[in-house]
Amino acid sequence: MQGRIHSVESFGSADGPGVRFLIFLQGCPMRCRYCHNPDTWKLDGGTLMEADELLDKAERYRSYWGPEGGITVSGGEALMQVPFVTELFEKAHERGINTCLDTSLAPYTTQEPWHSNFERLMASTDLVLADIKHIDPVEHQKLTGHGNENILEALRWLSDHKIPVWIRHVLVPDITDVDSYLERTRDFIQTLDNVQRIEVLPYHTLGIFKWDELGIPYTLRDTEPPTPERVEHALHILRTPKEATGK
Repeated sequence: MQGRIHSVESFGSADGPGVRFLIFLQGCPMRCRYCHNPDTWKLDGGTLMEADELLDKAERYRSYWGPEGGITVSGGEALMQVPFVTELFEKAHERGINTCLDTSLAPYTTQEPWHSNFERLMASTDLVLADIKHIDPVEHQKLTGHGNENILEALRWLSDHKIPVWIRHVLVPDITDVDSYLERTRDFIQTLDNVQRIEVLPYHTLGIFKWDELGIPYTLRDTEPPTPERVEHALHILRTPKEATGK
């Protein structure tokens, strides 16, 4: 089996525990307005590679991983290629390699055979990095071109099945950096039993040049990154139990 690979990075330190070999897959169903890799959107792009080929590359750096490191598969959207990622993760486990899936969960569905394939993938996934783009369904549609109902359903399923999750949330001024939305996001997260960590990722403009190269209008060009104080404020809301805030 071959997967469509956008790129790889040898030493990732912000995409899961420890030092990780990062594999970015090609293809994504969402069109996030702040995406820093719009070149990953096309389903038919990238380079075809086999799982063992990628794992052989990854293992060259294994001595740097430490006890917690391993591989992280990201995108694009990794769940657009579930059978390939499953083969990759199962073979990784055979080699004793820790596996991490970085996903928006946008392709999630309970329809078969997709869901059975997803369950098999989760059996060889050590950690899911789940990106909650926006808690409000209408605002989520505006931000990503995709609804969030199935994404929240996927997070509930992961919780019910005790799959370890780190929640990520991109902080965009006036879009997600709104206290009422952050409080709703917190309230939802607190219904989950499997969240080990919550991260706030500040919006940045480093990918604008890719939009320009591809001739795609970038609609957040005038949006400035949030201040460190706003990032800390968002973290405080998301990590503080509702009862402790009195809200």
